[in-house]
Amino acid sequence: MKRPGLKKASKRVSCSKRYKIQKKVREHNRKLKKDAKKKGVGKKMKKDIGVPNKAPFKEDILREAEQRRLKLEEEKEKKKLAKQQQRAQKRKKENAASSDRDTKVKKARKELPSQEDLVKQMVKQSDPRNSKKHFCSELNKVIDASDVIIEVLDARDPLGCRCPQLEEAVLKRGGNKKLLFLLNKIDLVPKENVEKWLQCLQLEFPAVAFKASTQLQDKTVQEKKARFATLNGVVDQTKGVACYGGGCLLQLLGDFANGTGRGGSVKVGLVGFPNVGKSSLINSLKGMRACNAGVQRGITRCFQDVHISKNVKMVDSPGIVAAQSNPKAAMALRSLQVEDKQETVLEAVRTLLKQCNKQQVMLQYNVPDFRNSLEFLSFFAKKRGFLQKGGFPNTELAASTFLSDWTGAKLSYHCKAPEKPSLPPYLSEDIVTEMQKGWDLDKLRKSNEETLRSVKFPNQASSIILLSKGPTAGVLSDSDVVEDKPAQGPTEEEEMEGSCANQEDDGVEAVSDADEMDEPQIKTPVTSKSILETSFIHVMFLINIGSVCGNEDNKASLTLSEDF
Repeated sequence: MKRPGLKKASKRVSCSKRYKIQKKVREHNRKLKKDAKKKGVGKKMKKDIGVPNKAPFKEDILREAEQRRLKLEEEKEKKKLAKQQQRAQKRKKENAASSDRDTKVKKARKELPSQEDLVKQMVKQSDPRNSKKHFCSELNKVIDASDVIIEVLDARDPLGCRCPQLEEAVLKRGGNKKLLFLLNKIDLVPKENVEKWLQCLQLEFPAVAFKASTQLQDKTVQEKKARFATLNGVVDQTKGVACYGGGCLLQLLGDFANGTGRGGSVKVGLVGFPNVGKSSLINSLKGMRACNAGVQRGITRCFQDVHISKNVKMVDSPGIVAAQSNPKAAMALRSLQVEDKQETVLEAVRTLLKQCNKQQVMLQYNVPDFRNSLEFLSFFAKKRGFLQKGGFPNTELAASTFLSDWTGAKLSYHCKAPEKPSLPPYLSEDIVTEMQKGWDLDKLRKSNEETLRSVKFPNQASSIILLSKGPTAGVLSDSDVVEDKPAQGPTEEEEMEGSCANQEDDGVEAVSDADEMDEPQIKTPVTSKSILETSFIHVMFLINIGSVCGNEDNKASLTLSEDF
């Protein structure tokens, strides 16, 4: 019985129980001895007296007995080896049969999709909301029903997030519709780059700097946290919870609604490519999860009305359908072809690495020098612990993680703004002047400056420079939508043999698949502002890589450049 206050029960028993156990043990031993006596096991074996000394030819008899004993031992050993060989052959046959069975099962699994995949595919095909034609029709509904169209742009690649077809369609629609630019995810871009892009975008349409909140809870959880914060006097201003630029946007829209005589209310439509932050923008302004948001494309399938305030009503829309004529880099940057199963994740990673500087990618992910994208994914998988059975790196999981870092709000990269911006063909100075009427641009400029002072930006040296491919073409009419055809990915040999010429633009050198391991580091020009920060990062990187690269050749290839 376990007594209170003790960890284990007591082993003490009563005397009657202990005597009873001892009696049963004695009876059991007595029974065993009796059975052994009946079988004759308990009798002592008679001792071999051996050969008497007086017996004639004693030595010959002993020699023959020894030879007979050795012969019996050899026969016994031979039988033992024969049994072992038979067992080994039987085991080999069983292993071969099981391996053949496994290979057949794997081939069958590869050829035939699983039941879950078939069910998902059937549901996806049967649901008309997953088709691109449905997305185009919903986007047109949002444009027609909105008074103000906000094109959400990713601050890391604003030019690549612009859709000329959408902007031209908005300008051609009647009803005096206004077009705004909203630069989202500014906390992932250096401050100087954000300021330059705001100056370039404000030459065409009013631009708002914004940073959405990425850690919003449900309404009940948020109310509990708010009560706890008011009791303790603590306000949560962490990086993921804080939202910047929301007050500026609401004030701008409220002033526009009151000044245009629309009855004090305005309907705002949010448009843009997938993963630019349209749903996160609405959730940040609402202060709760009013719309579903995530890294995957196609979460928002139809337009959704959300009341932000008394005079502002926002409409969420599905992402713009990208045209197939776009370059691979623009499609891979937003995982458009990967989601449509037209391109594998390995191809998308290889396309992205060609648009970046190799040294900056090595410093960002803390990996040694690599020759191609497959070797980079192997290093990245070992760094993150993505290993398969036998210790082999899981390159597919590493590639999907790499793409989610680029499409989501995690990795810091930026594109340089044009030094001499020019108006696109569908815009003129008269249209720009007309679009800027009704907005308080001075107040907007001051609010943007206040937002930039509040946000914590990354350093110029810790951000990867990306070569932008220009605006991304989109499809707005149902008749122009092309059905997707899944394509097979490249083999491992094609991945190893694939190569491209280095592209140089504004000091950015692309990663080439034909680079050799013994080739020295490519020098990258660094500005005077970030030379100390970059040199410190290089030194820390070399210290960490010393344990990874064991041979002297790899250590020599990771030396600092002469610029530092």
